[in-house]
Amino acid sequence: MSQNLGTSKPVSLVCRQGGSLGMGIIYMDNAATSFPKAPGVVEAVAHYLEHIGASAGRGAHRLAREAESLLWDTRRLLANLFGVSEPKRVVFALNVTQALNMALFGLLREGDHVVTTSMEHNSVMRPLRHLERVRKISISLAQADREGVLEPQRVLELIRQETRLVVMNHASNVTGGILPVKEVAKLKGAAMLLVDAAQTGGAVPIRMEDWGVDLLAFTGHKSLLGPPGVGGLCLAPHVQLPPLIHGGTGTGSESHYQPLELPLAMEAGTHNMAGIAGLRAAASYILERGVESIMEYEGRLLEKLLEGLGGIKGVRIYGPSDILERVPVISINMVGMHPDHLAAVLEEGFGILVRPGLHCSPSAHQTLGTFPEGTVRISLGPLQEEKDVKALLQALEEISSQFGP
Repeated sequence: MSQNLGTSKPVSLVCRQGGSLGMGIIYMDNAATSFPKAPGVVEAVAHYLEHIGASAGRGAHRLAREAESLLWDTRRLLANLFGVSEPKRVVFALNVTQALNMALFGLLREGDHVVTTSMEHNSVMRPLRHLERVRKISISLAQADREGVLEPQRVLELIRQETRLVVMNHASNVTGGILPVKEVAKLKGAAMLLVDAAQTGGAVPIRMEDWGVDLLAFTGHKSLLGPPGVGGLCLAPHVQLPPLIHGGTGTGSESHYQPLELPLAMEAGTHNMAGIAGLRAAASYILERGVESIMEYEGRLLEKLLEGLGGIKGVRIYGPSDILERVPVISINMVGMHPDHLAAVLEEGFGILVRPGLHCSPSAHQTLGTFPEGTVRISLGPLQEEKDVKALLQALEEISSQFGP
């Protein structure tokens, strides 16, 4: 069911200068890519490019050894962050989409049954639909309610004896709502559980092995506060995957066959070492600051934002009302305005950058009743300031008075 969002009116607001970035803008699109990055990330990338430059595992000289050390330091930090007992089971990829594809194409066989949710990103839905065509897998969809809240029983009741995999995001990239990953992990039985942690890695405490999660996909450029072009897949000790990509690994070069041992089996080709250098700095910052501390800080910003939005005439908020059940990602609409128009007014009139549309998650928007127009997504980060939230609320108040009901 689509929403009647009204006819767009021309932009007529005067641009305000300011914002925590000091560029006349306030960036609130962290669910797509965090900005600014964690302190030290830019310097770490530059240091690698200027002073190391070599590939990890591609030589015995000093710079290759230094690159290898950087690679494994980053693995160890991420293993610590996600609760993985063996750093070798943290496998690098380009991003969470590639990591999810590694898991889905590696695990699912002809005729397998999969359970997923109505709140998934296309990085899950598109590979599943492709495998439905080419490998004849069957898919059961656990339906969330109209606010995107999913009860664990909705997932568990779909698991059958032949279910190979349950795949679900840890938090929705549309509403920020946290899905019941821990509850499903505890009661899923023999089925494997793949978790998309794109929106929670670095923002919510994760203890993958303690929870009983089998595979966890992450990306470096969102709440981990690192650069784009690096992410990965964490595998529990009992999980074995065939490689998605075959090629050079720097070892066993006499063989035409891909090594079987981790992480080499899953990491053919040259690593994005500049990205990994930046991710090491970002992960160090997050571990030093503390994920719990980050979650509490973002929770306070989120609480102020939700409270303020609730008092603005014509604003509809989507997602759970309890801040403990969501990350700082909020979708809204304003009566009488198309999401694209509202986002344009926020940018052109106030220098506030948000994201309108379907956010690569059409299934989630169908669940919320916001398809096909979508919503305006506001996503905060741990480097955001309270003054940014106040500026957004003031802007929306002004827009409501001019364009709202």
